[in-house]
Amino acid sequence: MNRHFDLIAIGGGSGGLAVAESAARYGKKVAVIEPHKMGGTCVNNGCVPKKVMWYAANLAHAVDDANGFGIPAQRGATDWARLVAGREDYIRNINAYWDGYVDESGITRIDGKARFVDAHTVEVVGERYSAEHIVVATGGRPIVPPVPGAALGITSDGFFQLTEQPRKVAIIGGGYIGVELAGVLRALGSEVTVVALEERVLELFDPMISQVLMAEMRKQDIALRMNFQVAGLAATDAGIALDAANGERLDGYDCVIWAVGRAPNTRDLDLEAAGVAMRSNGIIPTDAYQNTNVSGIYAIGDITGRAPLTPVAIKAGRTLAERLFGGRPDAAVDYDNIPSVVFAHPPVGTVGITEREARERHEQVTVYKAEFIPMRHALSTHGVTTAMKLVCAGEDERVVGIHLIGDNVDEMLQGFAVAVKMGARKADFDNTLAIHPVSSEELVTMKTPEPDPAEHRSIDSGVEWKEAG
Repeated sequence: MNRHFDLIAIGGGSGGLAVAESAARYGKKVAVIEPHKMGGTCVNNGCVPKKVMWYAANLAHAVDDANGFGIPAQRGATDWARLVAGREDYIRNINAYWDGYVDESGITRIDGKARFVDAHTVEVVGERYSAEHIVVATGGRPIVPPVPGAALGITSDGFFQLTEQPRKVAIIGGGYIGVELAGVLRALGSEVTVVALEERVLELFDPMISQVLMAEMRKQDIALRMNFQVAGLAATDAGIALDAANGERLDGYDCVIWAVGRAPNTRDLDLEAAGVAMRSNGIIPTDAYQNTNVSGIYAIGDITGRAPLTPVAIKAGRTLAERLFGGRPDAAVDYDNIPSVVFAHPPVGTVGITEREARERHEQVTVYKAEFIPMRHALSTHGVTTAMKLVCAGEDERVVGIHLIGDNVDEMLQGFAVAVKMGARKADFDNTLAIHPVSSEELVTMKTPEPDPAEHRSIDSGVEWKEAG
């Protein structure tokens, strides 16, 4: 095997594969180092398997609602084994695609964990490889806080290894992962409690999102235990117990899932051997061009502390390859106005800044809101709320934030994100004829702004789990 390359990507996930395939297209000699399956977290333990489970949950909701529309339907117990088997077959097909794609692209695959020897050399399973350019794209791993009994719980990775559906589940964490897993498990028939340190779920999102989602979760009989600081887990005769710092105990769970955040996968890379700076939390600082403090070593994706989203890592990888090999020395990723979706029940979509952030940055802010029950639930026994907010800044009312929760907002946001990226004004939305009857028409028909609050208070606490340095 050739042991010198133009570029080595450490990590075969979204970012690593993106930079590797792009560099290979420029005719460069490229290697990818990966100790596990190709595709990284997104393919194997994240976005893709999660979305399969989310669709299953949506189908369960549809069966529940079918009788109201005159469609005879009755839901039995979820066939968890069949669902998991189908999901895993789907993932294996994606793995096989990437394995074949890497080979067909002329990229050398190196199996194993990499560690730095110096600024241009890494070692994998006792063999050394060198490159002019080395890209660190190792992604993240779930955090398990160092509390007594923590090992009694599983992480989101463990969720995808469950061979049987848990009967009674406690999910610790009210962020992306926590609310997504809670919605899936409850829809499929598990009894679910969400336990979180914060006052509200998705606390870094616009408060409207949190308020509507919490109300919907309660309607689904998901128990919410907010302001609950988990001090430890314990095995009891009833199952697994969660002990709070104030002495309170929640007991009787047969499954506890840690969903308190993710930490960068950087600690085993021996970065110090190459002189690469790393923060105490494992993040590798980079400049706008993905450069670390060492020439020829770059970092992309979740390990940089920027938006931990698959498309962001892919964009960073491709842009880096364009800068290094494509004759675009000034190519850099624009990290403003990144759209994102939370596949909760109902889903959440957001792009731009929150109302609170807008009022902190701009002297003049106008907010438009809509809240309604969409036609999807016209004949169902329970309505699911859709809520929308446009945040506009300046006299010309440039749209600086769109915040959505409700059925299908995950699909409708992409086009509106283009509008925000292009600097659209509220007048541009008003001048766009609505499609009727669809929920997204509300975004171009809002007329009356919300009253400007006399005193603006933030309920964003900014609290999150941090891994010790």
